[in-house]
Amino acid sequence: MSSLPRVVAVLFGRPGRDPLEIGAFNAAGLQGLARAADLPARIETVWEPNPARRTATIEAAAARAELVVAHGGQGEQAVAEVAPAFPDVAFAVTQGRITGPNIAGFEVLQEQSALLAGALAGWWIAPGDTAAHLSGEPVPPGLRGRAGFAAGLAHANPSARLLSGFCGNQHDPDLAARWIAAQAAAGARVNFAMLDGGRAGAIAACKAAGMRAIGNVRDWTAEDAVFLASAIADNGVAMQAAITAFLSGDFADRRIGLEAPEAVRLALAADVPPALAARLDQLREAILQGALTVPEAWAGAEWAP
Repeated sequence: MSSLPRVVAVLFGRPGRDPLEIGAFNAAGLQGLARAADLPARIETVWEPNPARRTATIEAAAARAELVVAHGGQGEQAVAEVAPAFPDVAFAVTQGRITGPNIAGFEVLQEQSALLAGALAGWWIAPGDTAAHLSGEPVPPGLRGRAGFAAGLAHANPSARLLSGFCGNQHDPDLAARWIAAQAAAGARVNFAMLDGGRAGAIAACKAAGMRAIGNVRDWTAEDAVFLASAIADNGVAMQAAITAFLSGDFADRRIGLEAPEAVRLALAADVPPALAARLDQLREAILQGALTVPEAWAGAEWAP
């Protein structure tokens, strides 16, 4: 039998053939696992598409692992429920901030690149125009990302209107398309979607409405001209960091932001003017120097079709 520690990574979604089907968030997690393949551990990947089974799946993983990595904020509640019963098992949550003696959170700060995305949206549209945000489940990392986008929009365009809502499912293209079509009909000129498997529907709806899109997690601007920008937050870096920290005996919370552009940055489409890119660079420096605080909550009204 191998003496290598066993790591079980739980991804909340379904496996697929490409990032549009899998979802960029889970695809990035898989890339992080691939980069960790040479580490001295036996790594197993488990998929759980059913929200009602998250706790049972985390519990089953804990019964056969030394480290369980719940990939995404959707895993916070399940880990909080299961971890106390397995004190000898380490639990990591990517994009998570729950605490416990055997729990650590490894996070790329999506809210930082989202603030830059919001500022770009605000400077791109006219004063008083409308921008939109859409995500699936209102989990804490998603709420923080939304708060960052809203703050950036307000910074750049104080009179702009924001339509922000959570459709309830990260992985449903038809649902995402209906919501984004409704946001366009309500006047939105640009849409920031934080989605996984629902991304194809978001792209189609933006194209149909003639609306520019802002993506997240990975650089979508290199894949489709509908994207004005992408608020990159490569959570695969967090996945790899969690496994590395466990194996090195340095298992503690870690947050990674704009200071690490390989993990967190705003990617821009080719048609973003250089002068606007320069303003965004100045805003990035303000965040890094602490002159501009990225909020983690937004007090605006939720929007739904």
